[in-house]
Amino acid sequence: MRARRASRARRPRLSLRTALLVLAIIPSLAVAALWAVTSLQTLSDYQRQAAEEGLASRTSQPATQVLFNLQAERRLTADQLAKPGSSSDALAAQRRLTDAAIRDFQAKTASASTDNVPAELRTALQAARSSLNDLAQHRSGVDAGSADPQAEYSYYTAATTSDLELFTAFSHLDDGDVSYQSRVLVSYFWAVEMVSREDAQLARGWPTGQLPQDTYSSILLQIGAQAFVFQQEISPRLPAKEAAAAQKLIVSPGWQSKTAIEQSLQRPVTADRSGMVGLPAQAEQWRAAMDSVVPQAYALASTRSAAVRALGQQDVDSLLTKVTTTSLIGLAAVVIVVITSWRLTRSLRRRIVDLQQQAGELERTLPEMVDRLARGEQVDLEATARQIGGEPRTSGGDELDKLGQALTLASNSAVGAAVRQADQHRGFEKLLQRIARRTQLLIGLQLKTLNEMERRHEDPEVLEGLFDLDHLTARLRRYEENLVILGGGQPQRRWRKPVPLLDVLRSAQGEVQDYRRIMIDVEGNPWLSERAVGPVVHVLAELMENAATFSKPPSPVEVRAALVGRGLAVEVEDRGLGMEAAQYDAANSLMRSAPRMDVLAQADDVRLGLYVVARLAATAGLSVEFRPSAFGGTRAVVLIPGELVAQNPNAPYGYPTAVPDLPAEPLPVRSAAGEYTEEVYNEFEADFSSTDYQSPDEQQPLDHWTEPLEPVPAPRPSWGHAGPDHERTAPAEPPLPQRSRGASLAAELRTVPTNATPEEAAPTRNRSGATIGAFQRRSRAARFGEPTGEVTPFPNPTAYSNPTTEDQS
Repeated sequence: MRARRASRARRPRLSLRTALLVLAIIPSLAVAALWAVTSLQTLSDYQRQAAEEGLASRTSQPATQVLFNLQAERRLTADQLAKPGSSSDALAAQRRLTDAAIRDFQAKTASASTDNVPAELRTALQAARSSLNDLAQHRSGVDAGSADPQAEYSYYTAATTSDLELFTAFSHLDDGDVSYQSRVLVSYFWAVEMVSREDAQLARGWPTGQLPQDTYSSILLQIGAQAFVFQQEISPRLPAKEAAAAQKLIVSPGWQSKTAIEQSLQRPVTADRSGMVGLPAQAEQWRAAMDSVVPQAYALASTRSAAVRALGQQDVDSLLTKVTTTSLIGLAAVVIVVITSWRLTRSLRRRIVDLQQQAGELERTLPEMVDRLARGEQVDLEATARQIGGEPRTSGGDELDKLGQALTLASNSAVGAAVRQADQHRGFEKLLQRIARRTQLLIGLQLKTLNEMERRHEDPEVLEGLFDLDHLTARLRRYEENLVILGGGQPQRRWRKPVPLLDVLRSAQGEVQDYRRIMIDVEGNPWLSERAVGPVVHVLAELMENAATFSKPPSPVEVRAALVGRGLAVEVEDRGLGMEAAQYDAANSLMRSAPRMDVLAQADDVRLGLYVVARLAATAGLSVEFRPSAFGGTRAVVLIPGELVAQNPNAPYGYPTAVPDLPAEPLPVRSAAGEYTEEVYNEFEADFSSTDYQSPDEQQPLDHWTEPLEPVPAPRPSWGHAGPDHERTAPAEPPLPQRSRGASLAAELRTVPTNATPEEAAPTRNRSGATIGAFQRRSRAARFGEPTGEVTPFPNPTAYSNPTTEDQS
């Protein structure tokens, strides 16, 4: 049993659409085939009967005329042979009538089609035509006086017999009523033929008053045969009107005179020694009787022939009506069956498609609803359930209705489960953001404490430790911002003014552990708008750290930036091992459409940085693409749109105009006495307090791109005010301590010693990587501009720290 079930399960199954089509097509084909066979059979019968009737209507009347004229010419030929010269004129006239009838018969039978008629009819028609071929030869013998009377009688009799056989073949057609009436007509023709033969044979003996005994016996047979045919075959079967006409002929004087003469011929007679039998002297009475009876007999035969032809045509028309009606009814039945089958099949298929669309609607709507719930939108569960499952179905119904009810219940359950899952996920995201915000608050307090300690302490070793902590705290702040971004929030760091791209790159560089391997090359002096600084710094910091992590020291990480036609392009290129083509495609797909981050599902994924970059890029309108590098590593291209590129402010805060072609910014150095030779606390800091901020969608894009102005000193947002127009307050958190430029420096460090010698100003690179990073991130000496195209390298570290897995992207 199990084996049979397994065998049935392995058999290929027809699809539902194919099964429904089979159910619709097979009955339709069966009915159509039955209709086609019936219609073809009826049409074939009609074609055959129409061909037979057409041949009969074309040949019956000419054949009748040929028969009557041959009978008359036979009698006149007998008179001419019995008494030469007695009937020459009458015979010549009759021959002309016979020739006209023969020509008409030959012409109509030659053009008639015999393709669909029986073989018997074709044979009889051919015999009737062939029997007339020797007529001219026999006429020549009669005219020359050399013809034998019996031979001529036999020839004419054979010709009339061929015509009678043609009528007999017409009567054998497969049409009941017409065949019956045709047999009566054939019997009438035979009766008239018996009378005509009797007249022709008597015409041979009237001049001499005697006939050969065998001819006399033949006459007696003709008399008996015609009496039998009239009494048994014709009179009982004629219609009433024709029967009355026949009865009128029988009681006519001519027929009575004919009958009396025939009775006298039937008396017993004895042949003489020469074999001749005497005839009664009634030649004139016989001729008068025949001249009266034969025309009436011909008229009755013509009437009967016309009636048969009309009946045949009526039957053909009736058969045509039958064929048409049968075909139309059959076609209507086929159409009804096809339409009914198609409608039933389409109804079933439509109901099944509706269920399929309902399931597809559930598949499409449920993720959209989950996304709406994730965005915090309100969702009407009842309306959504009606949209997915349709109107509630009443209980009962057929199997498809029950299946739809089950699908509706399943869709409602899925919607409810999706709502509960979205609520749980949104609650977890809020919890994650709340925890991250609290950690950020502690980080802000830690930075505040570090700033205070940096102001109080001047010992280089202590400052070095403080700078290390400052650098680690900055990195920790970025990691906490990652948690906020992954939890669906946005970082709170805001800038109030446009910032030079070089400062943005250095800020991102300062948040990377192994920052000394990063080499920056900026073409020109582009600036970023204040709303793009935070996201760009974070994205570039993630990409730089990713490049430094996945490339082996001491290989450099090159960062290049330049203005392009669509905005500002920044390239981050490493010399690591790179990725496979499929990994590049996956990463670029992630950058094009940032998915909703499931923090719980991705908790063990080391590529969290990619999700952070994708989310920030989608929020800020950045375009990020990963490509293979010519060095074997990976090149990340960040395209900043033109609306996020700002123009160079025209020397704000009264700073002098930038001087071109200045050297790159030097690192902070100390003199031999331990004093710094540059102002290292000219800070370029972001204001971490909560300020009013407009999203990228609320910012007005640039109407057009213009070339940047001449380099000017970079704006330096401070921890305190940026001016009356930029004063902002934090709605949720207290503002961080405000700092003044150089306020925490010792007095001797605020100015450069005038007696410093070049040897004393030589840099000593004995700071740790974290110290230099802190200097770079925390101090920006007052400068008059940035040189175009200068590369700012950093010394190779003496020791490198291994990045943690959470740094990798």
